[in-house]
Amino acid sequence: MIVDKHTLAIVSITGSSLDVLGTLYLAYDLFGGEHGPLRTLTRGVTYGALFGGGYGLALGPVFGLASGVTHGITLAWEFSRASRGGPKPGFWYDTAMSAIRGGGFALGAAHLYGVTFGATFGALSTVGQVLGYRAGIRPTIDYRPATRPRLTKLQFLAAVNRTVGYAAAGYIAALTAHQSAGALGVGVKTGLAIGVVTAIAGACTPFVEWIADHVPEKRMGVFGVGLILTGFALQSVQYWVALLDF
Repeated sequence: MIVDKHTLAIVSITGSSLDVLGTLYLAYDLFGGEHGPLRTLTRGVTYGALFGGGYGLALGPVFGLASGVTHGITLAWEFSRASRGGPKPGFWYDTAMSAIRGGGFALGAAHLYGVTFGATFGALSTVGQVLGYRAGIRPTIDYRPATRPRLTKLQFLAAVNRTVGYAAAGYIAALTAHQSAGALGVGVKTGLAIGVVTAIAGACTPFVEWIADHVPEKRMGVFGVGLILTGFALQSVQYWVALLDF
């Protein structure tokens, strides 16, 4: 049995990240942290896992890790703002969110298809997301926390829009990187992967938001300990692989 070194590295990085998150939850629980940070942290962890896991299954672990981190950070910020009933974000706010997520896509795509492809795909992603935001298509569209998953008509149309947009971005990026032979296939695969994951995550959003609004502020220590133990187990995988000579 052969274990790819990139996969092994991602498992270890994921373990380290879970350790950090578990420590934060435990610290908030022990020292009486504010409920706000717990909500934001919960959103970041959940959305990062949803998008990172989905993209990782469809486009590989490196793509999943890069896009999962950037989606977790930005969506935690955006949904926390929406839950507080904040004012409509401005152009530079939308640009910053789009650029961060576009950067994650660029890193993941560069690993798959090369630097030129990744840079082009990331740039097109950023521009497309900014235009989408300006047109009212944003992650917080139809923001309504609920006790069960729900996919509204607007969320579905947003996912379809994202599918078409990223299929076109993948096709253009492949042509720019002189990969014309497989450009159409790359575009379709990328667009479908991002669109399907967006639809699934969008359906889960109401439930995630309900959970975030009902985080038991003084009971998160148990969850934190669980994350730390899981992180420790994942970090130890590399040593077991070496010991068993995989």
